[in-house]
Amino acid sequence: MLFLAGQIPLDPSTGLVVSGTIAEETDRIMANLQAVLSAAGASLDNVVKTTIYLTNMADFAAFNVAYARHFTNDPPARTTVAVAALPLGVRVEVEAIAAL
Repeated sequence: MLFLAGQIPLDPSTGLVVSGTIAEETDRIMANLQAVLSAAGASLDNVVKTTIYLTNMADFAAFNVAYARHFTNDPPARTTVAVAALPLGVRVEVEAIAAL
C-alpha cells in the first residue's frame, strides 16, 4: 500500500499555487498525484481510495468532472469533506491510497 499525503495545486517547477478554475486546480493536483505515484512505480489506476477536501461544496460538480477525467478505469472509492480552510488558501486538496 502507498499512502499519499494531500496534494494541493502547487506547480512543482515554481512552488507557487496554481490558481484558476476549480477544474484547473484539480488538473494540477492530479498531475502532482500522478508524479508521486510514478516515482513509486504506480499510476492513478492503482489508486483505491481518495479523500477530497473542498472549501466550498458549490465547487463539487466542477471538481467531479475534472477529477473523473483522470481515471481510465472506474474511479476509486472517495470521501469528500467540506473544510473551513486549506493550506496557502487553496480551494481543494486530494489525498490518496494506492495498492501496489
